[in-house]
Amino acid sequence: MASIIIRRLEDATKERLRIRASHHGRSMEEEAREILKVALTGKGATERNLAESIRRRFAALGGVELADLPRQPMRRPPNLSK
Repeated sequence: MASIIIRRLEDATKERLRIRASHHGRSMEEEAREILKVALTGKGATERNLAESIRRRFAALGGVELADLPRQPMRRPPNLSK
């Protein structure tokens, strides 16, 4: 296994790495390895917007046009003072 040293790392970056590692229950070194692995291999959990994921899945189908639903008058709210 190879080793690297990162020089001139900003204090704020190191602090964010420390906090992120703590949230994942890892050391800073292990967290940095995981970040590099995910960034360079594309593996790992990616956070996505649910709506964007659905859009991507159905984009090849050309989208869907839904008819407008008829509007109805608003109902009166219930009287809860009794």
